[in-house]
Amino acid sequence: MRVLVVEDDVELAHGMVSHLQAQGVTVEAVDDGEVARRRLAAGGIDMALIDVGLPGLSGYELVRGIRADKLPVAVILVTARDALSDRIYGLDLGADDYLAKPFELGELSARMRAVARRIGHLARSERVFGPLKMDAEDHMATLAGEPMTLTGREWAVLAALVESGGRTVPKERLVADGSANAVEVYISRLRPRLEVAGLVIRSVRGFGYRLEHRGNAPDPGDGGSTNA
Repeated sequence: MRVLVVEDDVELAHGMVSHLQAQGVTVEAVDDGEVARRRLAAGGIDMALIDVGLPGLSGYELVRGIRADKLPVAVILVTARDALSDRIYGLDLGADDYLAKPFELGELSARMRAVARRIGHLARSERVFGPLKMDAEDHMATLAGEPMTLTGREWAVLAALVESGGRTVPKERLVADGSANAVEVYISRLRPRLEVAGLVIRSVRGFGYRLEHRGNAPDPGDGGSTNA
């Protein structure tokens, strides 16, 4: 599941992103409603955690647009507006849940799981790529039948590569803690562990990475690939 955090409170957004990444969730964050609208329209987001008071476009307007455009995105409004009338308004617009600030991050995760189960986004969370299996619900990974121990950041990077189905993933979508260098560290840790089972993380110069079975043909047009 790929989650978009739409929150203009930098400290809160960082806390939410760090918490979810530590659980193996693939997360992006934006701080502007109009930017969020464009990102959601581009596709690939399963769930959005949306503040109401946003620059550019309010959270309510964003939810209205998501539902008007029939985007397959689950929505949890996360806001300090906790009056009953605000909650009713947000839910009537099409939000799947409404979480008032301040909140505990554990409750946020629980509400996300409940929404995902209820609307069927995660009927089963297992992803398979050759000998690699990753189950986000149980947070378990196996490689050629053997358990893998992964840090939260390693899990997030590897999950994004697996979910891409062999397509190249832009580097910026893998960036954790705002550092491109950190992604390179996680990739370097993962490569030798995967290669023993015939999986290779290819670098595509100037763009990102993709996961391949050894011997698979590269994507057309990706002639700039290297394993460096």
